[in-house]
Amino acid sequence: MSEVTNPRHGGPVHRWWNPVGLAARCTAAFHAWWARRHGHAPPAHDTGGARPSAAVAGDSVLWRMRTTVKDEPGALATLCTALAERRVDILSLQTHPLGEDTVDEFLLRAPEGTDLVAAVSLAGGVDTWTERADAHDLVDAPTRVLGLAARTAQDAAELPLALRQLLGRCTIRSRPATSTGGRRVDGTVPEEGSLEDTVIRLRAPEGGEITVERPYLPFTPTEFARARALVELDARLGPRIPRGRDVLTLPEGSDISVRRADTGDLAAARAMHERCSTETLRMRYHGPVGDADRYLNHLLSPRFGRTLAAQTASGRIVGLGHLLWDGDETEVALVVEDAWQRRGIGAELLTRLVAMAAEDGCAQVYAVTQASNTGMVAAMRGLGLPLDYQIEEGTLVVTVRLDAVADRRVPGEREHGERIGRS
Repeated sequence: MSEVTNPRHGGPVHRWWNPVGLAARCTAAFHAWWARRHGHAPPAHDTGGARPSAAVAGDSVLWRMRTTVKDEPGALATLCTALAERRVDILSLQTHPLGEDTVDEFLLRAPEGTDLVAAVSLAGGVDTWTERADAHDLVDAPTRVLGLAARTAQDAAELPLALRQLLGRCTIRSRPATSTGGRRVDGTVPEEGSLEDTVIRLRAPEGGEITVERPYLPFTPTEFARARALVELDARLGPRIPRGRDVLTLPEGSDISVRRADTGDLAAARAMHERCSTETLRMRYHGPVGDADRYLNHLLSPRFGRTLAAQTASGRIVGLGHLLWDGDETEVALVVEDAWQRRGIGAELLTRLVAMAAEDGCAQVYAVTQASNTGMVAAMRGLGLPLDYQIEEGTLVVTVRLDAVADRRVPGEREHGERIGRS
């Protein structure tokens, strides 16, 4: 990741996902973000007998539970017996050795209202953590890890998503190897990486370092080893994106293709920006139009999200759509060359990007734009999905809830499995 300056207030940004969107929010948008973020709050630790609450009706509830016991004969058996006495079904179990202790991670099916924390506390478990599970957690750990490795091997943009799915709720940041001025930033992470309680630090494949932080739950050496192996796999494979494309016919009869783009398209993207008006670039970047060229290399990198390009038959890029990972949230952004606006290109790119976000399990996406950008607002409304609006001093944040498209396939998916977004 490159160090960049935020277009709203000029400060440097070092977030892994997006150098533009998060700091571009105004006060009203921040309050909306905070309210939404409560749904992502970390589960509470054991505080001495808090009772997990079942959120749905039914005879049983799926739970993920992690607790620490002494690494001695009979400790695990005592814990399992305590759960069995409460008619709790153990669906899977992973152990994380910690020297004198062991962290046991369970997937459980428990009768509704079962006090899991009290049960394991009486059986010698400490630092107990619980979280509601769902059907996706029923996949056994080796299968799940192999699936994440396969996704990462296909697409470099999958690395941050894979790390987040591998380690649960966490914040991932990147410290660049060089600043925007080309100055070398000294690294402090050893080649093998480091584990410090709730923080993992690893050498980034492109230089610099990756930091993974999970304040509410310490990482185990097993989790550290898995994360390091995934980053090493990504580094060995080098830059890569799926090469599928779709040809679309616009209402007036012109054909364009939509495909994934990356830093190899930097020259063509710059040329498109040079053809865009000052007003179009101002709408997109919320600040001085000269900032656009500085951000392009970062925005096109598959490390920080996904980019779709709309391309003419002659090979000219006329539109770009970005899906940018922003911590627990996801930003979407569009820019279409002036001569190609109002032809449905922006709406097509937006629809595909939103479908990608839904496919990757994102609960919502947001767009930061100007209140006067009627084209972007119309495209968001054209999705036919629930929208939330926050506006202050001309800055508009539109948030799309994706639960209605969770099961949709990405537009353009082909019979043989190649599609825009992932091959």
